[in-house]
Amino acid sequence: MQLSTPAGPVHLTYCTNIHRGESWAETEAALRTHLPVVKAKVCPQAPMGVGLRLSARAAEELAEPEKLEAFRAWLAAEGLYVFTINGFPYGTFHGSRVKEQVYQPDWTRPERVAYTRRLAELLAALLPDEPGLEGSISTVPGTFRPLGADLRVIPAIVANLQRVAADLVAIERRTGKRIALALEPEPHCLLETTEEAVSFLERRLFAERALAVFAREADLPFAEAEPALRRHLGICLDACHAAVEFEDLEASLERLRAAGIAVPKLQLSAALEVPRVGPDTMAQLTRFDDGVYLHQVVERAPDGVRRHFLDLDRAFAELASAQGRTWRVHCHVPIFVDRIGDGLASTRPSLERLLMLQRERPISRHLEVETYTFEVLPEELRASGMDEAIARELLWARERLVG
Repeated sequence: MQLSTPAGPVHLTYCTNIHRGESWAETEAALRTHLPVVKAKVCPQAPMGVGLRLSARAAEELAEPEKLEAFRAWLAAEGLYVFTINGFPYGTFHGSRVKEQVYQPDWTRPERVAYTRRLAELLAALLPDEPGLEGSISTVPGTFRPLGADLRVIPAIVANLQRVAADLVAIERRTGKRIALALEPEPHCLLETTEEAVSFLERRLFAERALAVFAREADLPFAEAEPALRRHLGICLDACHAAVEFEDLEASLERLRAAGIAVPKLQLSAALEVPRVGPDTMAQLTRFDDGVYLHQVVERAPDGVRRHFLDLDRAFAELASAQGRTWRVHCHVPIFVDRIGDGLASTRPSLERLLMLQRERPISRHLEVETYTFEVLPEELRASGMDEAIARELLWARERLVG
């Protein structure tokens, strides 16, 4: 939905990766089931934006002209519009072990390039012809960190990002639709933090030699290459991921602005927090160890020293030395939740701070609630049902954005 906030208009939605569906038939069935219900609860009299998630299989199937036109017609009839796509998970995302496979194929692989190109073409076809309305696609931050430790993969990542950014330039020339690709920093990835993402873009993509390559790819004069690349490539700032890394939000935003890095999408999400690790911590967190998703843990000691763990089992192995410290866990929980039983909290205060900063000075025009873990959360967090929880999250965010 479009909101008028003190800092200007924004589009608020939720990411449909919360719904199961890998084929287009499954995805379409989920959208037809849930989107009208959520819209009726949140904005019955106004159009509602959609944060679309398409697997590679669903994207290929939707690209068939008849299916795409039928979907466009259904969106229009229901008062819905697509303005952003989650292009992070390529394959299966629900119901079986995902873990580190969610990053594959990564940006070293041609499959990631082809998938993202298809998403861009679909978004260009779905994006309404409205002045000022742009599109965004969030994506994997390069690769899984252990793979990125081999610096030989970096040139391939850079070259593939350049190719897709050049495609986005071509799409804008051809259709008039401007779409930006947004790398989403995440714990234990090549780009874990905002600072790492900014540094990567500055050194690898916006450096003079890289811009010369991009200019050739995009068929642009060299003087136009950097402005074009900055329009079409930026960062997706995920509030959960930033909180897990204990990022200083003001410092991160200042770094982005000073570097002139765009934030095509802001994901509104919250992580689990253990304010003080104790004897009951393992029992408390085991309920969230779903076996499907990777739950990276970042520990902070009173003196600020941090330790990173790939998953909960690695953190549990160090529990004895973690007593009294703070853990933040990459597990998306409903954004309206603050306390989660005894001993657990969420990083909602960090998200509230981010929304306040967004109200004061726009960070992004695209805001997307993302709580894809809903169906594997403990029962008490699912008691209201999925549609009600989604609506409650959107209303909670809207209240804080518009006052």
